[in-house]
Amino acid sequence: MRGPWTLGVFEFVSFGIKQAWACLFGGLMLALLLATFLWYPADAGLARYDFITLAALGIQVALLVSRLETLEEAKVIAIFHVVGTVMEIFKTYAGSWVYPEESFLRIAGVPLFSGFMYAAVGSYIARVWRVFEFRFDRFPNLWLQFALAAAVYINFFAHHYGPDIRLFLFIATVAIYGRCVVWFRPDEAHRPMPLVIGFLLVALFIWFAENLGTFARAWSYPGQEVSWHMVSLAKLGSWYLLMIISFVLVAAVQYRREDPSRDETKSRG
Repeated sequence: MRGPWTLGVFEFVSFGIKQAWACLFGGLMLALLLATFLWYPADAGLARYDFITLAALGIQVALLVSRLETLEEAKVIAIFHVVGTVMEIFKTYAGSWVYPEESFLRIAGVPLFSGFMYAAVGSYIARVWRVFEFRFDRFPNLWLQFALAAAVYINFFAHHYGPDIRLFLFIATVAIYGRCVVWFRPDEAHRPMPLVIGFLLVALFIWFAENLGTFARAWSYPGQEVSWHMVSLAKLGSWYLLMIISFVLVAAVQYRREDPSRDETKSRG
């Protein structure tokens, strides 16, 4: 029977499967953090952080060789890896968080696997765009998005020395993306969602993932050194803004302004 309830449940299940597929790299990274936290030998010759770095590199290579990740997606992920590592070096120096374990593969005290955590966000955005066949209505000018992403990135550094303008940046994201609707295809038909709502949902799940990462002692925030507790909800806003950078990088590669299928999606929905 193909009644509305059956179709709705089937579409919901399909949505979940596609989301899991889009999260492949991020999910594998989280599994790696948790597995090494629980079972990695304390007396191993290779430091846990170094093992994670090498395993993450192996996962990335395997995704490319198996063609589960395209070369264009890998380029975006590599850029976000560098962007994230630079910020990690600065933030750990400023005392925003620490990496409590020793390692050999590190730069300025930051283990190299940390860049792969940012790359996981870039991987998800790139893959979910492709898997759900994103189309957009009223997509903002890319140069305007670049300016916003640059302001977000600069503020992550500058607020340590001057005023924090993140409230202004939150308002700017709503002003720029507020009218934009993303059409995504969980099953046969494309469905609409305000893009800002999509940003919030993704940021929420990244915040959940960050709680798992800190629980696995991959890194620690001030106050988590002795005993673990949940990451502050304030970090949800940070991930929301940081995700904007990832989204703009992916948009620069994948979005085409003259896409005739955008109008077609409206009739499908």
